[in-house]
Amino acid sequence: TDKAVIKFLSTCGNENLQYLLVPSRLEQALAVLDTDRDGHIDAVEWEEAIESALQNKLAARAAKREIEAKAAAKEIEEFTDEFKSAAARCFQLIDKDGGGTLSKAEIVKAVASDKEVIKFLNNSGEENLQFLLHPPRLQKALEILDTDKSGEIDAEEWERAINRGLAPRLEQLAVERKRRERAAEKAD
Repeated sequence: TDKAVIKFLSTCGNENLQYLLVPSRLEQALAVLDTDRDGHIDAVEWEEAIESALQNKLAARAAKREIEAKAAAKEIEEFTDEFKSAAARCFQLIDKDGGGTLSKAEIVKAVASDKEVIKFLNNSGEENLQFLLHPPRLQKALEILDTDKSGEIDAEEWERAINRGLAPRLEQLAVERKRRERAAEKAD
């Protein structure tokens, strides 16, 4: 037995070609493949079987890509929702007075003690939000984030920074997804 032939037949995508490897189904498979009923599988009948196998393989790959695309879209949507929810929570945790803006004093206090805020800012993907955690860079980061120069970060400015941070996080997610797909293909 030739291992390459066995591998091809077992993975070709044509059930009747696969049945050539199953003694109990061999006669039935040959009968289906022998379309002119002359008792032989000629080149034309073999090519038809291979064409069928190819079409099945292509259809299976297209279906797999569609499933993967839907899964990727769902993963992106879920990650985005979780990220934005965590960002909103972080804003609320910093905004101790509930005024709808973040003052320097509120930020300094939160980044000094609130582990949830620290974790979110570290993982925000936006360097100016991360710089809020570093006292020497905090003032400059505040100036950059405070686009209307009011002296505080309002919800709109926060949202813009969050969206800037979300983009690289989604890129990281895509890279990780590709890595998982390559690993799965290798395993196959």
